[in-house]
Amino acid sequence: MTREIRPLAADEAELLERVADDVFDDPIVPARAREFLADPHHHLVVAIEGDVVVGMVSAVDYLHPDKADPELWINEVGVASSHRGQGLGQALLQATLALGRELGCRVAWVATERSNTPAMRLYAAAGGAEEPQDTVLFTFRLD
Repeated sequence: MTREIRPLAADEAELLERVADDVFDDPIVPARAREFLADPHHHLVVAIEGDVVVGMVSAVDYLHPDKADPELWINEVGVASSHRGQGLGQALLQATLALGRELGCRVAWVATERSNTPAMRLYAAAGGAEEPQDTVLFTFRLD
């Protein structure tokens, strides 16, 4: 079966109607998928096998008033458990980094927990440099 890895276009939200189990954390909300893809700063790079999405990386090219170039914030990487251990996460991440380069980003960044061994291995294998800071994440409930 052929596999394709590429960013989804703004008009391709319907492809997210066929997603393998455990690629995303939660079920797809169609209206949010359309809204996400319509925003030119939001990016979803997917792996499609047959007509099913089996992996994804979501990212945002982030703009800031004091930065000359955009930065690529990698939000999430997901690969169906049936497709793990085959280099798919690495291929998706490389495609996302290539997209960032095309967008003029000079840096890309992602955060994970040290206890997330698969993510730590993936980001290191992709050439990511672990920052020396002891970063702490704060969450604010807004509801």
